Amino acid sequence: MAWNSSGGPSPWGNPRPGGPWGAPQPPSGGGQGGGGGGRGPDLDDIIRQAQDAVRRWLPRGAGGKGIALVGLVLVGVWAASGFYRVNPDEQGVVMRFGAFDRTAPPGLNYHIPWPVESVTTPRVTRINRVDIGFVGAQDAPVVTGRVQPARDVLAESLMLTGDENIIDIDFAVFWRIRDAGEFLFNTRNPEQTVKSAAESVMREIIGRTAIQPALTEARAQIEQDVRTGLQGIMDQYRAGIEIAQVQLQKVDPPATVVDAFRDVQRANADRERARNEAESSRNDIIPRALGEAERMVQEAEGFRESQV
Repeated sequence: MAWNSSGGPSPWGNPRPGGPWGAPQPPSGGGQGGGGGGRGPDLDDIIRQAQDAVRRWLPRGAGGKGIALVGLVLVGVWAASGFYRVNPDEQGVVMRFGAFDRTAPPGLNYHIPWPVESVTTPRVTRINRVDIGFVGAQDAPVVTGRVQPARDVLAESLMLTGDENIIDIDFAVFWRIRDAGEFLFNTRNPEQTVKSAAESVMREIIGRTAIQPALTEARAQIEQDVRTGLQGIMDQYRAGIEIAQVQLQKVDPPATVVDAFRDVQRANADRERARNEAESSRNDIIPRALGEAERMVQEAEGFRESQV
């Protein structure tokens, strides 16, 4: 039946005073009171009016079978809404009433439709990067339309070495999501967790390493040790994170003493050069002197024999 805005029947049946649910009735005792003195809407009236409204939308003669058919269709649509697709670079995280329940692999999957279960599909193949000791150019704020260059964060980069020297280290950590369920529910701020743990492990490794190896041949070993230690912490936290790589960006003495440090390095190089030159001269002179002495001894022995 068409809607009638000029006083005709509403889709909820015959209009009653006070709206579709009827006007509040006075209590059976006949007492008079304010607006709060009447009883609430009758449940049977509500059900009957809802049934009348559904019948008005159904074809004539449909009856109970029509209502059941509509109900089945609605249930089917609701059930079909539980199908979802997880892309190859994603992992499905199924939550039941807001709590983590299971993870789903890539492909077509099914979950109990809303409001029972819901799905989140984070990307697990993307490599994320965390910088420690400096702010990268891609992370620096933009001022007057220009990207600011990278700058040091001394509170993170200055570390004490095993021989009680101070060193300035900038490094980057590359990581990805290994288990989406653990990643979403076991850590509040995964990126900050990776950063704090990486800085802690780097300080521990540098605290066992002398400054000279750290500046030269020990860089690759430091990267490997930090990666192994950081992965152990992530596994202990059950953070669902895999550390792909640790990369040292800069390993230098502090900027305030770098000139003095370079002077010391040059002096050490000069000392080493002078020592090498002295060793070379020694290795040249002493064998010749020994040979000459042996020759003189042999000549003296021959002369003695000839005289005797």
